[in-house]
Amino acid sequence: MTRRTLPLNALEAFLVTARHLNLTHAARALYLTQGAVSRKIATLEAWFGFALFERHARGLRLTPQGSALLPDLQNAWDQLMSAADQARQQHNVIRLKAPTCAIRWLVPKLMQLEKRLSDVQVTLTTTTDHDVNFKTEPYDAAIIFGAHKNPGFLLFDEALTPVLSPTLMPDVPATPDALSALTFLHPTRDKTDWSLWLAQQNTPRPVMRKNQHFDTMDLAISAAIQGFGVAIADERLVAEDLRAGRLIRPFPQCVKTGASYRLVLRDAPQHSEFMAAFVAQLLTQDSHLAEGTAQ
Repeated sequence: MTRRTLPLNALEAFLVTARHLNLTHAARALYLTQGAVSRKIATLEAWFGFALFERHARGLRLTPQGSALLPDLQNAWDQLMSAADQARQQHNVIRLKAPTCAIRWLVPKLMQLEKRLSDVQVTLTTTTDHDVNFKTEPYDAAIIFGAHKNPGFLLFDEALTPVLSPTLMPDVPATPDALSALTFLHPTRDKTDWSLWLAQQNTPRPVMRKNQHFDTMDLAISAAIQGFGVAIADERLVAEDLRAGRLIRPFPQCVKTGASYRLVLRDAPQHSEFMAAFVAQLLTQDSHLAEGTAQ
């Protein structure tokens, strides 16, 4: 009798579906369509030669054969994943997930790390997602953004300040009201960030006659550099642009929003020396934060 190889991707689909007993939830966890999950389960059922689930109007139920197999298959899968994780941790590749808005701050950090340790390689995946789930996502580390209190290492608190190209307004404005003639660049689809900053100024507020909204702060900053208008941006994310003179901050005040950027790591018995160096590099304090402020 010819021995057929166990389809591991179908096995994963079975284990996730057995945990949820719902194709919609399983598909979401696996980042697949419901049809793709159903096909994988059908492949595994064909391999075993019997059904693993009973389909009901309100969801799924394990068959007696599926229930009997589940504990052993789950244990075997966990051992396989553990062995793979241990082998991966010995490697010098760090898989990093980061929100697009943090790229201006992050890329110089990664360049400095590569200069110090040429053997380490950081594989970067950018996303508009501000969180991570290590149970379902294949990353070793992630930068998360939001009102996080405890998880991971604090990189920096969000602190907003207006920035614009020095070519757009050669004369330093005396008050925020002087910005009224410019286009206001918003890093979100609403005006929340600008409203937070303006609410804490004890001067006449500008009238936002012209507005442009962007999906990320990085896009708004890029537009400001090109002279499109005045953006509200995190002072850390524009630190290098301020130092290089691509942007100026017309007012010294910044406003903390209560959100922060944090570095979180996948749980591991022991992190490699490469990971330790990576963490240390990201935690290195930035300089030049005050540079670029108009006097």
